[in-house]
Amino acid sequence: MEILLWREILDPYYLAVDELVLKFKHIMLEYRSAGEYSPIEQVDGRVKKISSILEKAQKKGISVEEMDHKIHDIAGIRIICQFVEDIEKVVELIRKREDMKILKEKDFINNMKQSGYRSYHVIIEYTVYTSKGAKTIEAEIQIRTLAMNFWATIEHSLQYKYKGNIPQPVRQRLTKAAAATVMLDSEMSAVRDVIMDAQDSFQYKANLVADILTNMQNLYKVANKREIKKIQDEFFKIYNEGVIEGLERFNKELDILAEGYKAQSLK
Repeated sequence: MEILLWREILDPYYLAVDELVLKFKHIMLEYRSAGEYSPIEQVDGRVKKISSILEKAQKKGISVEEMDHKIHDIAGIRIICQFVEDIEKVVELIRKREDMKILKEKDFINNMKQSGYRSYHVIIEYTVYTSKGAKTIEAEIQIRTLAMNFWATIEHSLQYKYKGNIPQPVRQRLTKAAAATVMLDSEMSAVRDVIMDAQDSFQYKANLVADILTNMQNLYKVANKREIKKIQDEFFKIYNEGVIEGLERFNKELDILAEGYKAQSLK
């Protein structure tokens, strides 16, 4: 098949991957901007390599004309979560979207593969708009925890190295490692509330410091240098003390100071 024809076939898939990754990253940022915990920790995507498409098509007896509807993972999105409990939340987010139609769901978490593979797969129908018009394609979204993803990445590399025939001793070690990831996810779920409280505190402090620095930058435009130097010194002192209440009080004082300068400018 000519290179140009492959490019024409795969272009909508590249567009779909770019759009889907951007959309899920935006959801993640929306949660964080609102100061809320995001069930999405990481997002990435890829379009299957031509060699992998051909290999899969040959193995399943699929013609090029049938690829769009019989190979479901040409476009692949991977969503990584911190906790197992987050996976269902992400699936619900997908179910509620009007721009993605779910065709099939595969639960390899409650129904772990014999190899030890765990993940939640959602096959969706998604429409992209190219210069040649609308094109509806299928894409696979894999949702898993950090632990699941680490294991799956290693297992995939070994499958590639041994061409699907992983030696028995290595396979046994993979099975043990899979059991360890199950245990790790279970332990992380047990202390989930403590971890989330710590992360929320960190994010709150980061947002508070960002607000203070924005206020200081705005004051720099209107206050005299001597006053700015005093404000900066006070900020570093309070920041080094590491007490949230001190930062909150300092931020309120900056708000009052900024309002004072604003009132003067309106006179």
